[in-house]
Amino acid sequence: MKSIAETNFTFPGQTGFYKGKVRDVYSFGSKLVMVATDRISAFDVILPRAIPYKGQVLNQIAAHFLNATRDIMPNWLQEVPDANVSIGINCEAYPVEMVVRGYLVGHAWREYAAGKRMLCGVPLPEGLKENDRLPNPIITPTTKAHEGHDEDISREEILAKGLVSQEDYEHLERYTLALYARGTEMAADQGLILVDTKYEFGKLDGVIYLIDEIHTPDSSRYFYLEGYEENQRNGAPQKQLSKEFVREWLIQNGFQGKDGQVVPEMTDEKVMEISERYIELYEKVTGNKFQKNNLDHPLERIEQAIAASVR
Repeated sequence: MKSIAETNFTFPGQTGFYKGKVRDVYSFGSKLVMVATDRISAFDVILPRAIPYKGQVLNQIAAHFLNATRDIMPNWLQEVPDANVSIGINCEAYPVEMVVRGYLVGHAWREYAAGKRMLCGVPLPEGLKENDRLPNPIITPTTKAHEGHDEDISREEILAKGLVSQEDYEHLERYTLALYARGTEMAADQGLILVDTKYEFGKLDGVIYLIDEIHTPDSSRYFYLEGYEENQRNGAPQKQLSKEFVREWLIQNGFQGKDGQVVPEMTDEKVMEISERYIELYEKVTGNKFQKNNLDHPLERIEQAIAASVR
């Protein structure tokens, strides 16, 4: 049950360190080093046990899709010196995340089932049921919270608060829909549906970059294409490849990240189940066989890879 729960390195020339929900981020001036750990979060809470190989899965899926979308827009990634490490451009991140949804699932469905017909300023039609395809993909932004919960926000609120200029925001909208369209095509090639996902963007020297991860199980939901229509007709649940099964397990055990709630026990069996689901997603999404990295001395391996790349 070995895993990479955290890193605490200090390198010559290092200018900053930030510990995110699942990533440890090291700054070197204009260069950024992201270490994808095996931490897992849900409902904006870091769960008590790390998941073996989860970080490797996230890092390698993100690199796969960042390299496959460079024709749409520039992105931050320059090098992947280790299975858990990505190195690239240190941009100034926009303070919003661009969530794009093609189907009524997860948070959007919970809001809809509660009677709401407006999500982040976007109207939703009557008569939809869970997992239905939306008439068109919609963008439902959220604020980016360093701690606590991200919050839904509308396009109008973003512009009114000056979080993003109107010119830049229009670029972000176009990029978001183009990236989602490409992700949808690539998912279909693998027999999957890209249900929803989120993108983060940054800016450097007047250029907008796609940053962070894309199309990973931490930032996206996938359905299996085969059986989707039949399941919808019969009101049956969809087979998913995403982190949603972790959220559903938590909800079933009385945890949604609210005050006073306690994370249910994560047994060895549950941890391995989650690990296997992440590996399954990697192989299904990319079409590549997953090669497990050696977890005997992962911190030494990662430290050496970063040191060799930033010296």
